[in-house]
Amino acid sequence: MLNGKKIVVVLPAYNAAQTLEMTYREIPFEFVDDVVLVDDASRDDTAVVAQKLGIKTVIHPVNRGYGGNQKTCYKTALDLGADIVVMLHPDYQYTPHLITAMSSMIAYGEFEVALASRILGVGALKGGMPLYKYVANRILTLVENLLLGHKLSEYHTGYRAFSKEVLETLPLEANSDDFVFDNQMLAQVIWSGYRIGEVSCPTKYFEEASSINFRRSVVYGLGVLKTAVQFRLCKMKLLSVPYFV
Repeated sequence: MLNGKKIVVVLPAYNAAQTLEMTYREIPFEFVDDVVLVDDASRDDTAVVAQKLGIKTVIHPVNRGYGGNQKTCYKTALDLGADIVVMLHPDYQYTPHLITAMSSMIAYGEFEVALASRILGVGALKGGMPLYKYVANRILTLVENLLLGHKLSEYHTGYRAFSKEVLETLPLEANSDDFVFDNQMLAQVIWSGYRIGEVSCPTKYFEEASSINFRRSVVYGLGVLKTAVQFRLCKMKLLSVPYFV
């Protein structure tokens, strides 16, 4: 716990058997109360490894997608009585050492959401982020900051922490089950007026780390732009969509 707040780390997993234990061993258990892994019908031994490590494991019998996985993660964490939920990818691309810092930002009432940004600082390209992804990240973030009327260093990190209130309030079930879920959720956070803090996070790209291919990246990018345009049109009362209410 931090400041009396129960912290639950959720691991949305798909084919993470090779990297799960490395990730799990670096979680700061002096502050983290529970860890939950949701296995999205992996084709490897992710669930077996998780259970051997003693992690609470939920298994999807069929693949529900990255967004669908997160929906189960957050529901399960809230059912466990979480006050703060940290989403950490089990592919070891993000360092678990930042869990304490991100949780503190929420536990002491400064923010309702904390993001670990790969763009703050200068390490994204040095850490192996592909150039096309870096350029797309910067362009999409610029457009989103303009259309959402906010200012973040990036909207595309998969390392996030949320207060219980945020997860109970946002209409997450209305969001996509695909990768654009992440972006829709941040747009909802801004729509609802919650405060977002950022910390700098080192970037690690390596063979075993999960990463969507170029085609899926393009689909994601188009979904991001669509979300931002919808946000602006809804603010102007020219459109109504179920995830901005």
